[in-house]
Formats: sequence, C-alpha cells, structure tokens
Amino acid sequence: MSERLYLFDTTLRDGAQTTGIDFSLADKIAIANLLDQIGIDYVEGGYPGANPLDTEFFAQKRTRRAQFTAFGMTKRAGRSVANDPGIAALLDADADAICFVAKSWDYHVHVALEISLEDNLAGIRESVEAAKARGREVMLDCEHFFDGYKANPDYALACAKAAYEAGARWVVLCDTNGGTLPEEVARIVADVRDHVPGENLGIHAHDDCGCAVANSLAAIEAGVRQIQGTLNGLGERCGNANLVTLLATLALKQPWADRFALKAGADELARLTQVSRALDELLNRAPNRHAPYVGASAFATKAGIHASAVLKDPKTYEHVDPEHVGNLRRVLVSDQGGKSNIRAELARIGINLEKDDPRLNRVLEEVKRKESQGYAYEGADASFYLLVKRVLGEVPGYFLVDRFSVNVERRYNAVGDLTTVAEAIVKVMLDGETMISAAEGNGPVNALDVALRKDLGKYQGFIDDLELVDYKVRVFQGGTDAVTRVLIESRDRDGDIWATVGVSPNIIDASFEALLDSIVYKLVMRGAPA
Repeated sequence: MSERLYLFDTTLRDGAQTTGIDFSLADKIAIANLLDQIGIDYVEGGYPGANPLDTEFFAQKRTRRAQFTAFGMTKRAGRSVANDPGIAALLDADADAICFVAKSWDYHVHVALEISLEDNLAGIRESVEAAKARGREVMLDCEHFFDGYKANPDYALACAKAAYEAGARWVVLCDTNGGTLPEEVARIVADVRDHVPGENLGIHAHDDCGCAVANSLAAIEAGVRQIQGTLNGLGERCGNANLVTLLATLALKQPWADRFALKAGADELARLTQVSRALDELLNRAPNRHAPYVGASAFATKAGIHASAVLKDPKTYEHVDPEHVGNLRRVLVSDQGGKSNIRAELARIGINLEKDDPRLNRVLEEVKRKESQGYAYEGADASFYLLVKRVLGEVPGYFLVDRFSVNVERRYNAVGDLTTVAEAIVKVMLDGETMISAAEGNGPVNALDVALRKDLGKYQGFIDDLELVDYKVRVFQGGTDAVTRVLIESRDRDGDIWATVGVSPNIIDASFEALLDSIVYKLVMRGAPA
C-alpha cells in the first residue's frame, strides 16, 4: 500500500509576504476555495490576533475539504500560556489545526529573542501541550532549522524533540534563509529521523538558491511526509517551494507516483493550470508563461524538426501529457518553424490544409516575412488567426481607417494642478460614409482605443464589451531607427481573452495596429456581417 504524503499550503500567510502583494479578505476567501479544488491537505490562513484582517478571516472556517490551520508564535518567555494573548487568539480561532513557529537556531534565540535556550524549549513544550489539550491538531515550524543544525545540532534537535514529545503531530524543518542545498537537506533529515519519526516530519523550503522544489523532493526521499509550499511559489525574497510544481511532480513522476498517495486525484490534478492562472488573475499579474507544467509555453514546440516529431508522437518532446494538469499542447508559429508548425497551428484554430495545398506555402512565407519585420505570433494567437484568414481571403472588409492623429499636452487644469492629457481623432470609412470620432484618454493608446471604438456604426454592438487588459512594449533593433513591437491582450464579457501584435518604428502606430487587430478579430469571431 502506498505511503501517504500531506501537502500544506502557506500562500495566505508566507505567500502574503511577497513584495507587492496585499491580500484582501475577499482575496483570501477566494484563494482558500482554489486550494480546496486541488486537494491540498492543510491551508494555513494567517496569523489570528496579529492584524484585524486575519482575525476576521478566522472568525469562521474557510475551507471545505482542507484542514484550516492557524499560525502563530509559541508563548512568550516570562508569562504563562494562559496569560499570553497570542496563544489565546490561536485557541479562539475557528481552525482545525494550529501551526506554531519557534526558533531552532541557538544564535537566533540569543540575538533575536534575547532569552535562554531552556526558556525557548519551555515555550515550545507548553504551547504544544495547551493546543493539544484544546483538541487541535498541532504542528511546529522549526524556524532556521537547517542553519541551526549546522551550527549546533544538539540544540536544533532538542527543539524538534520538545515539540514531538509534547504531542505535536508534525515537526516541520524550515530552511528559512533558503541557502541549504539538496544533499545537505537529505543528510540532515536522515539524522533527524533517528530522533523524530519520518511520518511526523515536514519540510518548509525557501527558494533563495533556486532549490526549494529540489530540497522538498530530497526531504521526502530522506523520510519527511509533510511538504509545505505556496501556489506559484509566492513568498518573501525569492519565494517558497512551488506547490503547483510539487503536486504535479509527486502525482506524475516516478518513483513518487507509485510510492506515495496524495489527497489529490486525477480530477484535482486536471485543475492545476486553471487554479495557477486564477491566482495570477486575482493578483492582477501576468502568469509565468514558462512555469513548469502549467505555463502557456510548458508544452509549446517552436523548432520545425521538433514540431514534426511532436505531431507524429507527442512523447518525443513531452515528459508528461499536458491534459493531466489541465494544460494544452501548442506548436508555435515562428520564423524557425516549417510546414509542420503551420499545419498544427492551423488545425488548432480550426483550419485544415493538406501538405500539398499551395496556400500552406503562402501562409508560411507570409509568417516568415512578417517576423523578419519584427512581428511575433507565439504570444499573439488572434493576429496569427487574422493573418491566415487574410491570406485565404476570408476576412471581410468591415471598415477602413482613413487616418488618425494623437496629441499629448501637458497643462494646468481648472484647479491649477499640472496634468497630462492625450487626445485622439480617428477617421473611419464605413459603408461609403465617413465617420470621425474624438476622445481623451489617460495616455495616447487609451485615447486611440476610446476614439476608435466610440462609433463604429452597425458594428458597435459587437464590440461594446471589449476591454484592453494588458499592454506590453518591446523595443528591438536598437538605434535611432529602432523598431517597436506592441502586444495587446483583450477580453470580453464572456471571459474570452485574445492577444494581438503590432510593429512599427512608431510606438503609437504599432499600438494602433494591435488595437485594430483586436477589434477585427472580435468581429470575425462574433460573425459580424461585412
């Protein structure tokens, strides 16, 4: 029978320390729901009593399937457990489990806490005993354990043993500074197992050396059975072990897939990509395209010879089936690609051309010509779709932009504040009529976007729900004649998202081209009449 592994998520606590992230109560509730969807065993919700937000979050249980876990410090030296407000907040929280944190490096006990080593051990014992007496599942994060062990192994072990002997279900060994390497983790965990059983040990790794996932796997191999981490590797400094990567690896890769059982099954695993990207959407940041398993490029093939092999048998260049983690296989279109890439990408968008179809060569040559000018279609599916349809003569002539102009002016407004205003005018020819629209915006691209979509006559109803959600600029072929590539991401009320690209020596012209493609794509996909 397979041994059980337990996954512990600390996105809502350790992940909240990520630079630029500030969770609201609604955010934390939404993330707890996401974690329930992928079969996480423990969800650490934060530090009740430390701030009003976490205290309110713990007013009721926020998970349906996972053990809802409160985090906090062991009791302060010089006072009893009964008179420690931090302990009281933990015991009063509506949580299934309590995770205490305590120093396990003697240097920190002396310098950071300024207490005796024995007082620190007493705090561990008494805190664990108090929580266990209240019927909670108890665990202890041994902060700085690996550094502490290397400095004074006897004391680090004494901290771990104090928690275990007081009744802690889990004793978690923390690489708090993230500087320990896999070989060290494996050796130290093996030593600790002589004092605390492996089925009671956990690992909490930070990624400061880029080894958090590797360290977690090394710790499992050495005997730990709880693994802590965060969604998408969030966390202070360089982040924590990425639970998305760990979950997929443990479920799909050998020897772990056969040796261990997880709470997550095939259905939960298939939600990984959606959950990973939903978190990034909630944080209003672009997902990492190159993230293992769940990134948009994780199963993307670009080189022509690779694409040809993938089309024959995906195993030639894929280590797992992307569908297992809810991702998709993509064969990218680029100037490095050949007919295999083009045919695969055409099939993905519903266009099937035979190998000997002369239009296939025309599409390939047009892609290579455009990319030689600076276009990139790997991240701009909508523009690629339109390019192909134009080569095939299947894009209606909805309207013609005769000209546009943009003016940016820095001036004082009516109340005397210095402000910058952008104004745009767009002249469009539609059904033999001339339509001129003007608009102001908080920048030239926004002004152009508003003006272009202000009045498109009979097409207005097709694009009313279109909104620009991301805008990226890259300048290349540097010098005074530098070429600018603009990538725009758009969305509609149905949740559909598409990306378009524009290229020009002029950033406004490149932006307008991408905006125009976005609108035309929307019209084509909605079946707007010519």
